[in-house]
Amino acid sequence: MSESSSSQRLYSLDALRGFDMFWIMGAEDFFHELMEATHHPVASWIAMQLSHVDWNGFRFYDLIFPLFLFMSGVSTPYSVGRDMEKGTDRSKLLMRIMKRGLILVVLGIIYNNGLHIKPLSEVRFPSVLGRIGIAYMFASIIYLYASQRFQYIWFAGVLIGYWLLLKFTSAPGFPVGDLTMEGNFASWLDRTILPGRLHREIHDPEGLVSAIPAIGTGLLGIFAGNFLKNNPMDKARKAPSLALAGVVCLIVGGFWDLFFPINKNLWTSSFVLYVGGCSLLLLAIFYYIIDVLGFRRWAFFFTVIGMNSILIYMSVKFINWYYTSKGLFQWLGDIVGEDYYGVVIAAGVIAVKWVFLKFMYDRKIFLRV
Repeated sequence: MSESSSSQRLYSLDALRGFDMFWIMGAEDFFHELMEATHHPVASWIAMQLSHVDWNGFRFYDLIFPLFLFMSGVSTPYSVGRDMEKGTDRSKLLMRIMKRGLILVVLGIIYNNGLHIKPLSEVRFPSVLGRIGIAYMFASIIYLYASQRFQYIWFAGVLIGYWLLLKFTSAPGFPVGDLTMEGNFASWLDRTILPGRLHREIHDPEGLVSAIPAIGTGLLGIFAGNFLKNNPMDKARKAPSLALAGVVCLIVGGFWDLFFPINKNLWTSSFVLYVGGCSLLLLAIFYYIIDVLGFRRWAFFFTVIGMNSILIYMSVKFINWYYTSKGLFQWLGDIVGEDYYGVVIAAGVIAVKWVFLKFMYDRKIFLRV
């Protein structure tokens, strides 16, 4: 989370985090319902972009998860870096980083399995929040102890090392360098060492091995945050510089795709660079509009979401938002008719969630991890 002083606070980061969460707190369902109702080509294209590719490739929805991890990295120089400047002992900061990472892992297990007692074989341990916790933790530890030069070396080493690992290995019985779901080394190792069940039985998109390159996503966010916080360049020039870095990442990631396919499931090195480029471009746009030009009012809708992102993400496991929306807006759904009923209820879910978050925002109640 962005915890800097008001003079350095990245208001754009809260808004961008909210923009990111908006798509998974209901906008995805809204556009899928709109596609079912209208079958319009534009609605169908948007709905397609709000679904994951099966294996290799990239759609907009594949950006949502790594963008959140990237933003966790952006906030690190503003939180951990601020305390380092104040002279806080590194061991205390290390404990805080590890605590946050482990809490996210635990929350991820709860999100996957609920508060149920299950046989170990039925528990899914890998999770979205767990991936964020692990990658954030190791990226922040590198930031804490490594000089800026060695942070870049770590970044390159992680991406190149992971590429070489999958290029010269495979699951037993498969050709070296196999990158299919069953044949790649990362999925095989996850099947071998992880307890419980995997999301796809033979593969888990949040598996342990693919958490290694995800550290690179966190580091890329740290580089961006450090640039925005500490570079003496004029604020108005920082946004184009971020955008240029984003374009470079997109080009390199797209070229690397020819040899190491862009693949969210394996979090390939080309995927790290490609989604990193998209993340840098989005950050540049939000930063320029909100923090440089000072246009903040339009982003208030997203800011309310971004300030309690973990809370609204976890809430779906404990609150039946669909039930609440149906109770409040079923009458409107009946008026518009069967074809658009789902569209109304999906829009109602977004509205109810936002009102809840606005209530928490007004009372300054935020779930901090």
